[in-house]
Amino acid sequence: MTTLLSNTSTTDRPVISVLLPFYNPGKSLRRALESIICQTFTKWELILIDNGSTDETLAMAQEFAASDSRITLCHEPRKGIVNALNHGLSMCRGIYIARMDADDVSHPDRLWLQMDFLRDNPGVSLVSGLVRYASESSALEGYRRYVEWLNGIISENDICRNMFIESPFAHPSVMFTRAALEKYGTYAEGPFPEDYEMWLRWLCAGARCCKLPVTVLDWFDHPQRLSRTDPRYSPDAFNRVKIRYLDIWLRSHNPFHPCIAVWGAGKLGRKNAALLEELGHKVQFFIDVDTRKINAGKCISYKDVPPAGTCFIIGFVGNRHVTPQIRAFLNERGYTETVDYMLAAGIS
Repeated sequence: MTTLLSNTSTTDRPVISVLLPFYNPGKSLRRALESIICQTFTKWELILIDNGSTDETLAMAQEFAASDSRITLCHEPRKGIVNALNHGLSMCRGIYIARMDADDVSHPDRLWLQMDFLRDNPGVSLVSGLVRYASESSALEGYRRYVEWLNGIISENDICRNMFIESPFAHPSVMFTRAALEKYGTYAEGPFPEDYEMWLRWLCAGARCCKLPVTVLDWFDHPQRLSRTDPRYSPDAFNRVKIRYLDIWLRSHNPFHPCIAVWGAGKLGRKNAALLEELGHKVQFFIDVDTRKINAGKCISYKDVPPAGTCFIIGFVGNRHVTPQIRAFLNERGYTETVDYMLAAGIS
């Protein structure tokens, strides 16, 4: 586990540590660094972790570090993003730690707004904000849809209700407390998206995570972004880490454990049902709207959903248009989300 620097208070200690790992980001690094230097809140340190860059950005980072004593540049062999992040965390001295990526731009008031929120809400572990989608290609439609969904998940209740649908935070938009890192742990290494795994681990352990209803970051998308090229960010990797923590969540929230009902008798629903059964859950029946699937493999029509309070339903329908309809239907039937059902797919 990553060892954090001493929490001892000193007069020159920064309030916020901004952690930015990078590997060959090109010209985008300059705009990212300038967006931190231009923050309205100035008592920060910027920890740059060069993950073995071979392009001109190393010289650029050295230039910025030489001109501003608040910037620290550290070099390490290319061991991957998780190693770079945890190495950076071990260097952070701030009470609050903000993530930043070399592709993106923080809005001028970002650090002030997030620090002020965490200071005024000491029970909160993490705060994010809205992001502005800034694609360099009109062909990257999936990310745009995700950002639209992401910016609609704002309240703390919304975050908890939707955490198994997709990652509720853009990684470079978050700020968290040092105390939360010490309580819930740092980034984990494995065949999964390190940010989503961390959010789910924290949320399932009871961490309060919030989002400001203001835009704090311009989030740039491009074909070379790590989340598009590394298998740890594949749909299957996301799905498996989701199932891992859904298992943990169900054990403490499903009053009928280990019995569940699964809405979605298609390929995704049956695949995830099988994964949950491997973990000890028991699928009583499937629910679907497709008449071809009803009565095949213990599947009932959605019209025959039993009364609320008699089963716990997991929704595995991977269609962004259908998910709100399932939510509305169950709510009309007297079901309460997170009490009687949980949706776990649906923005594709």
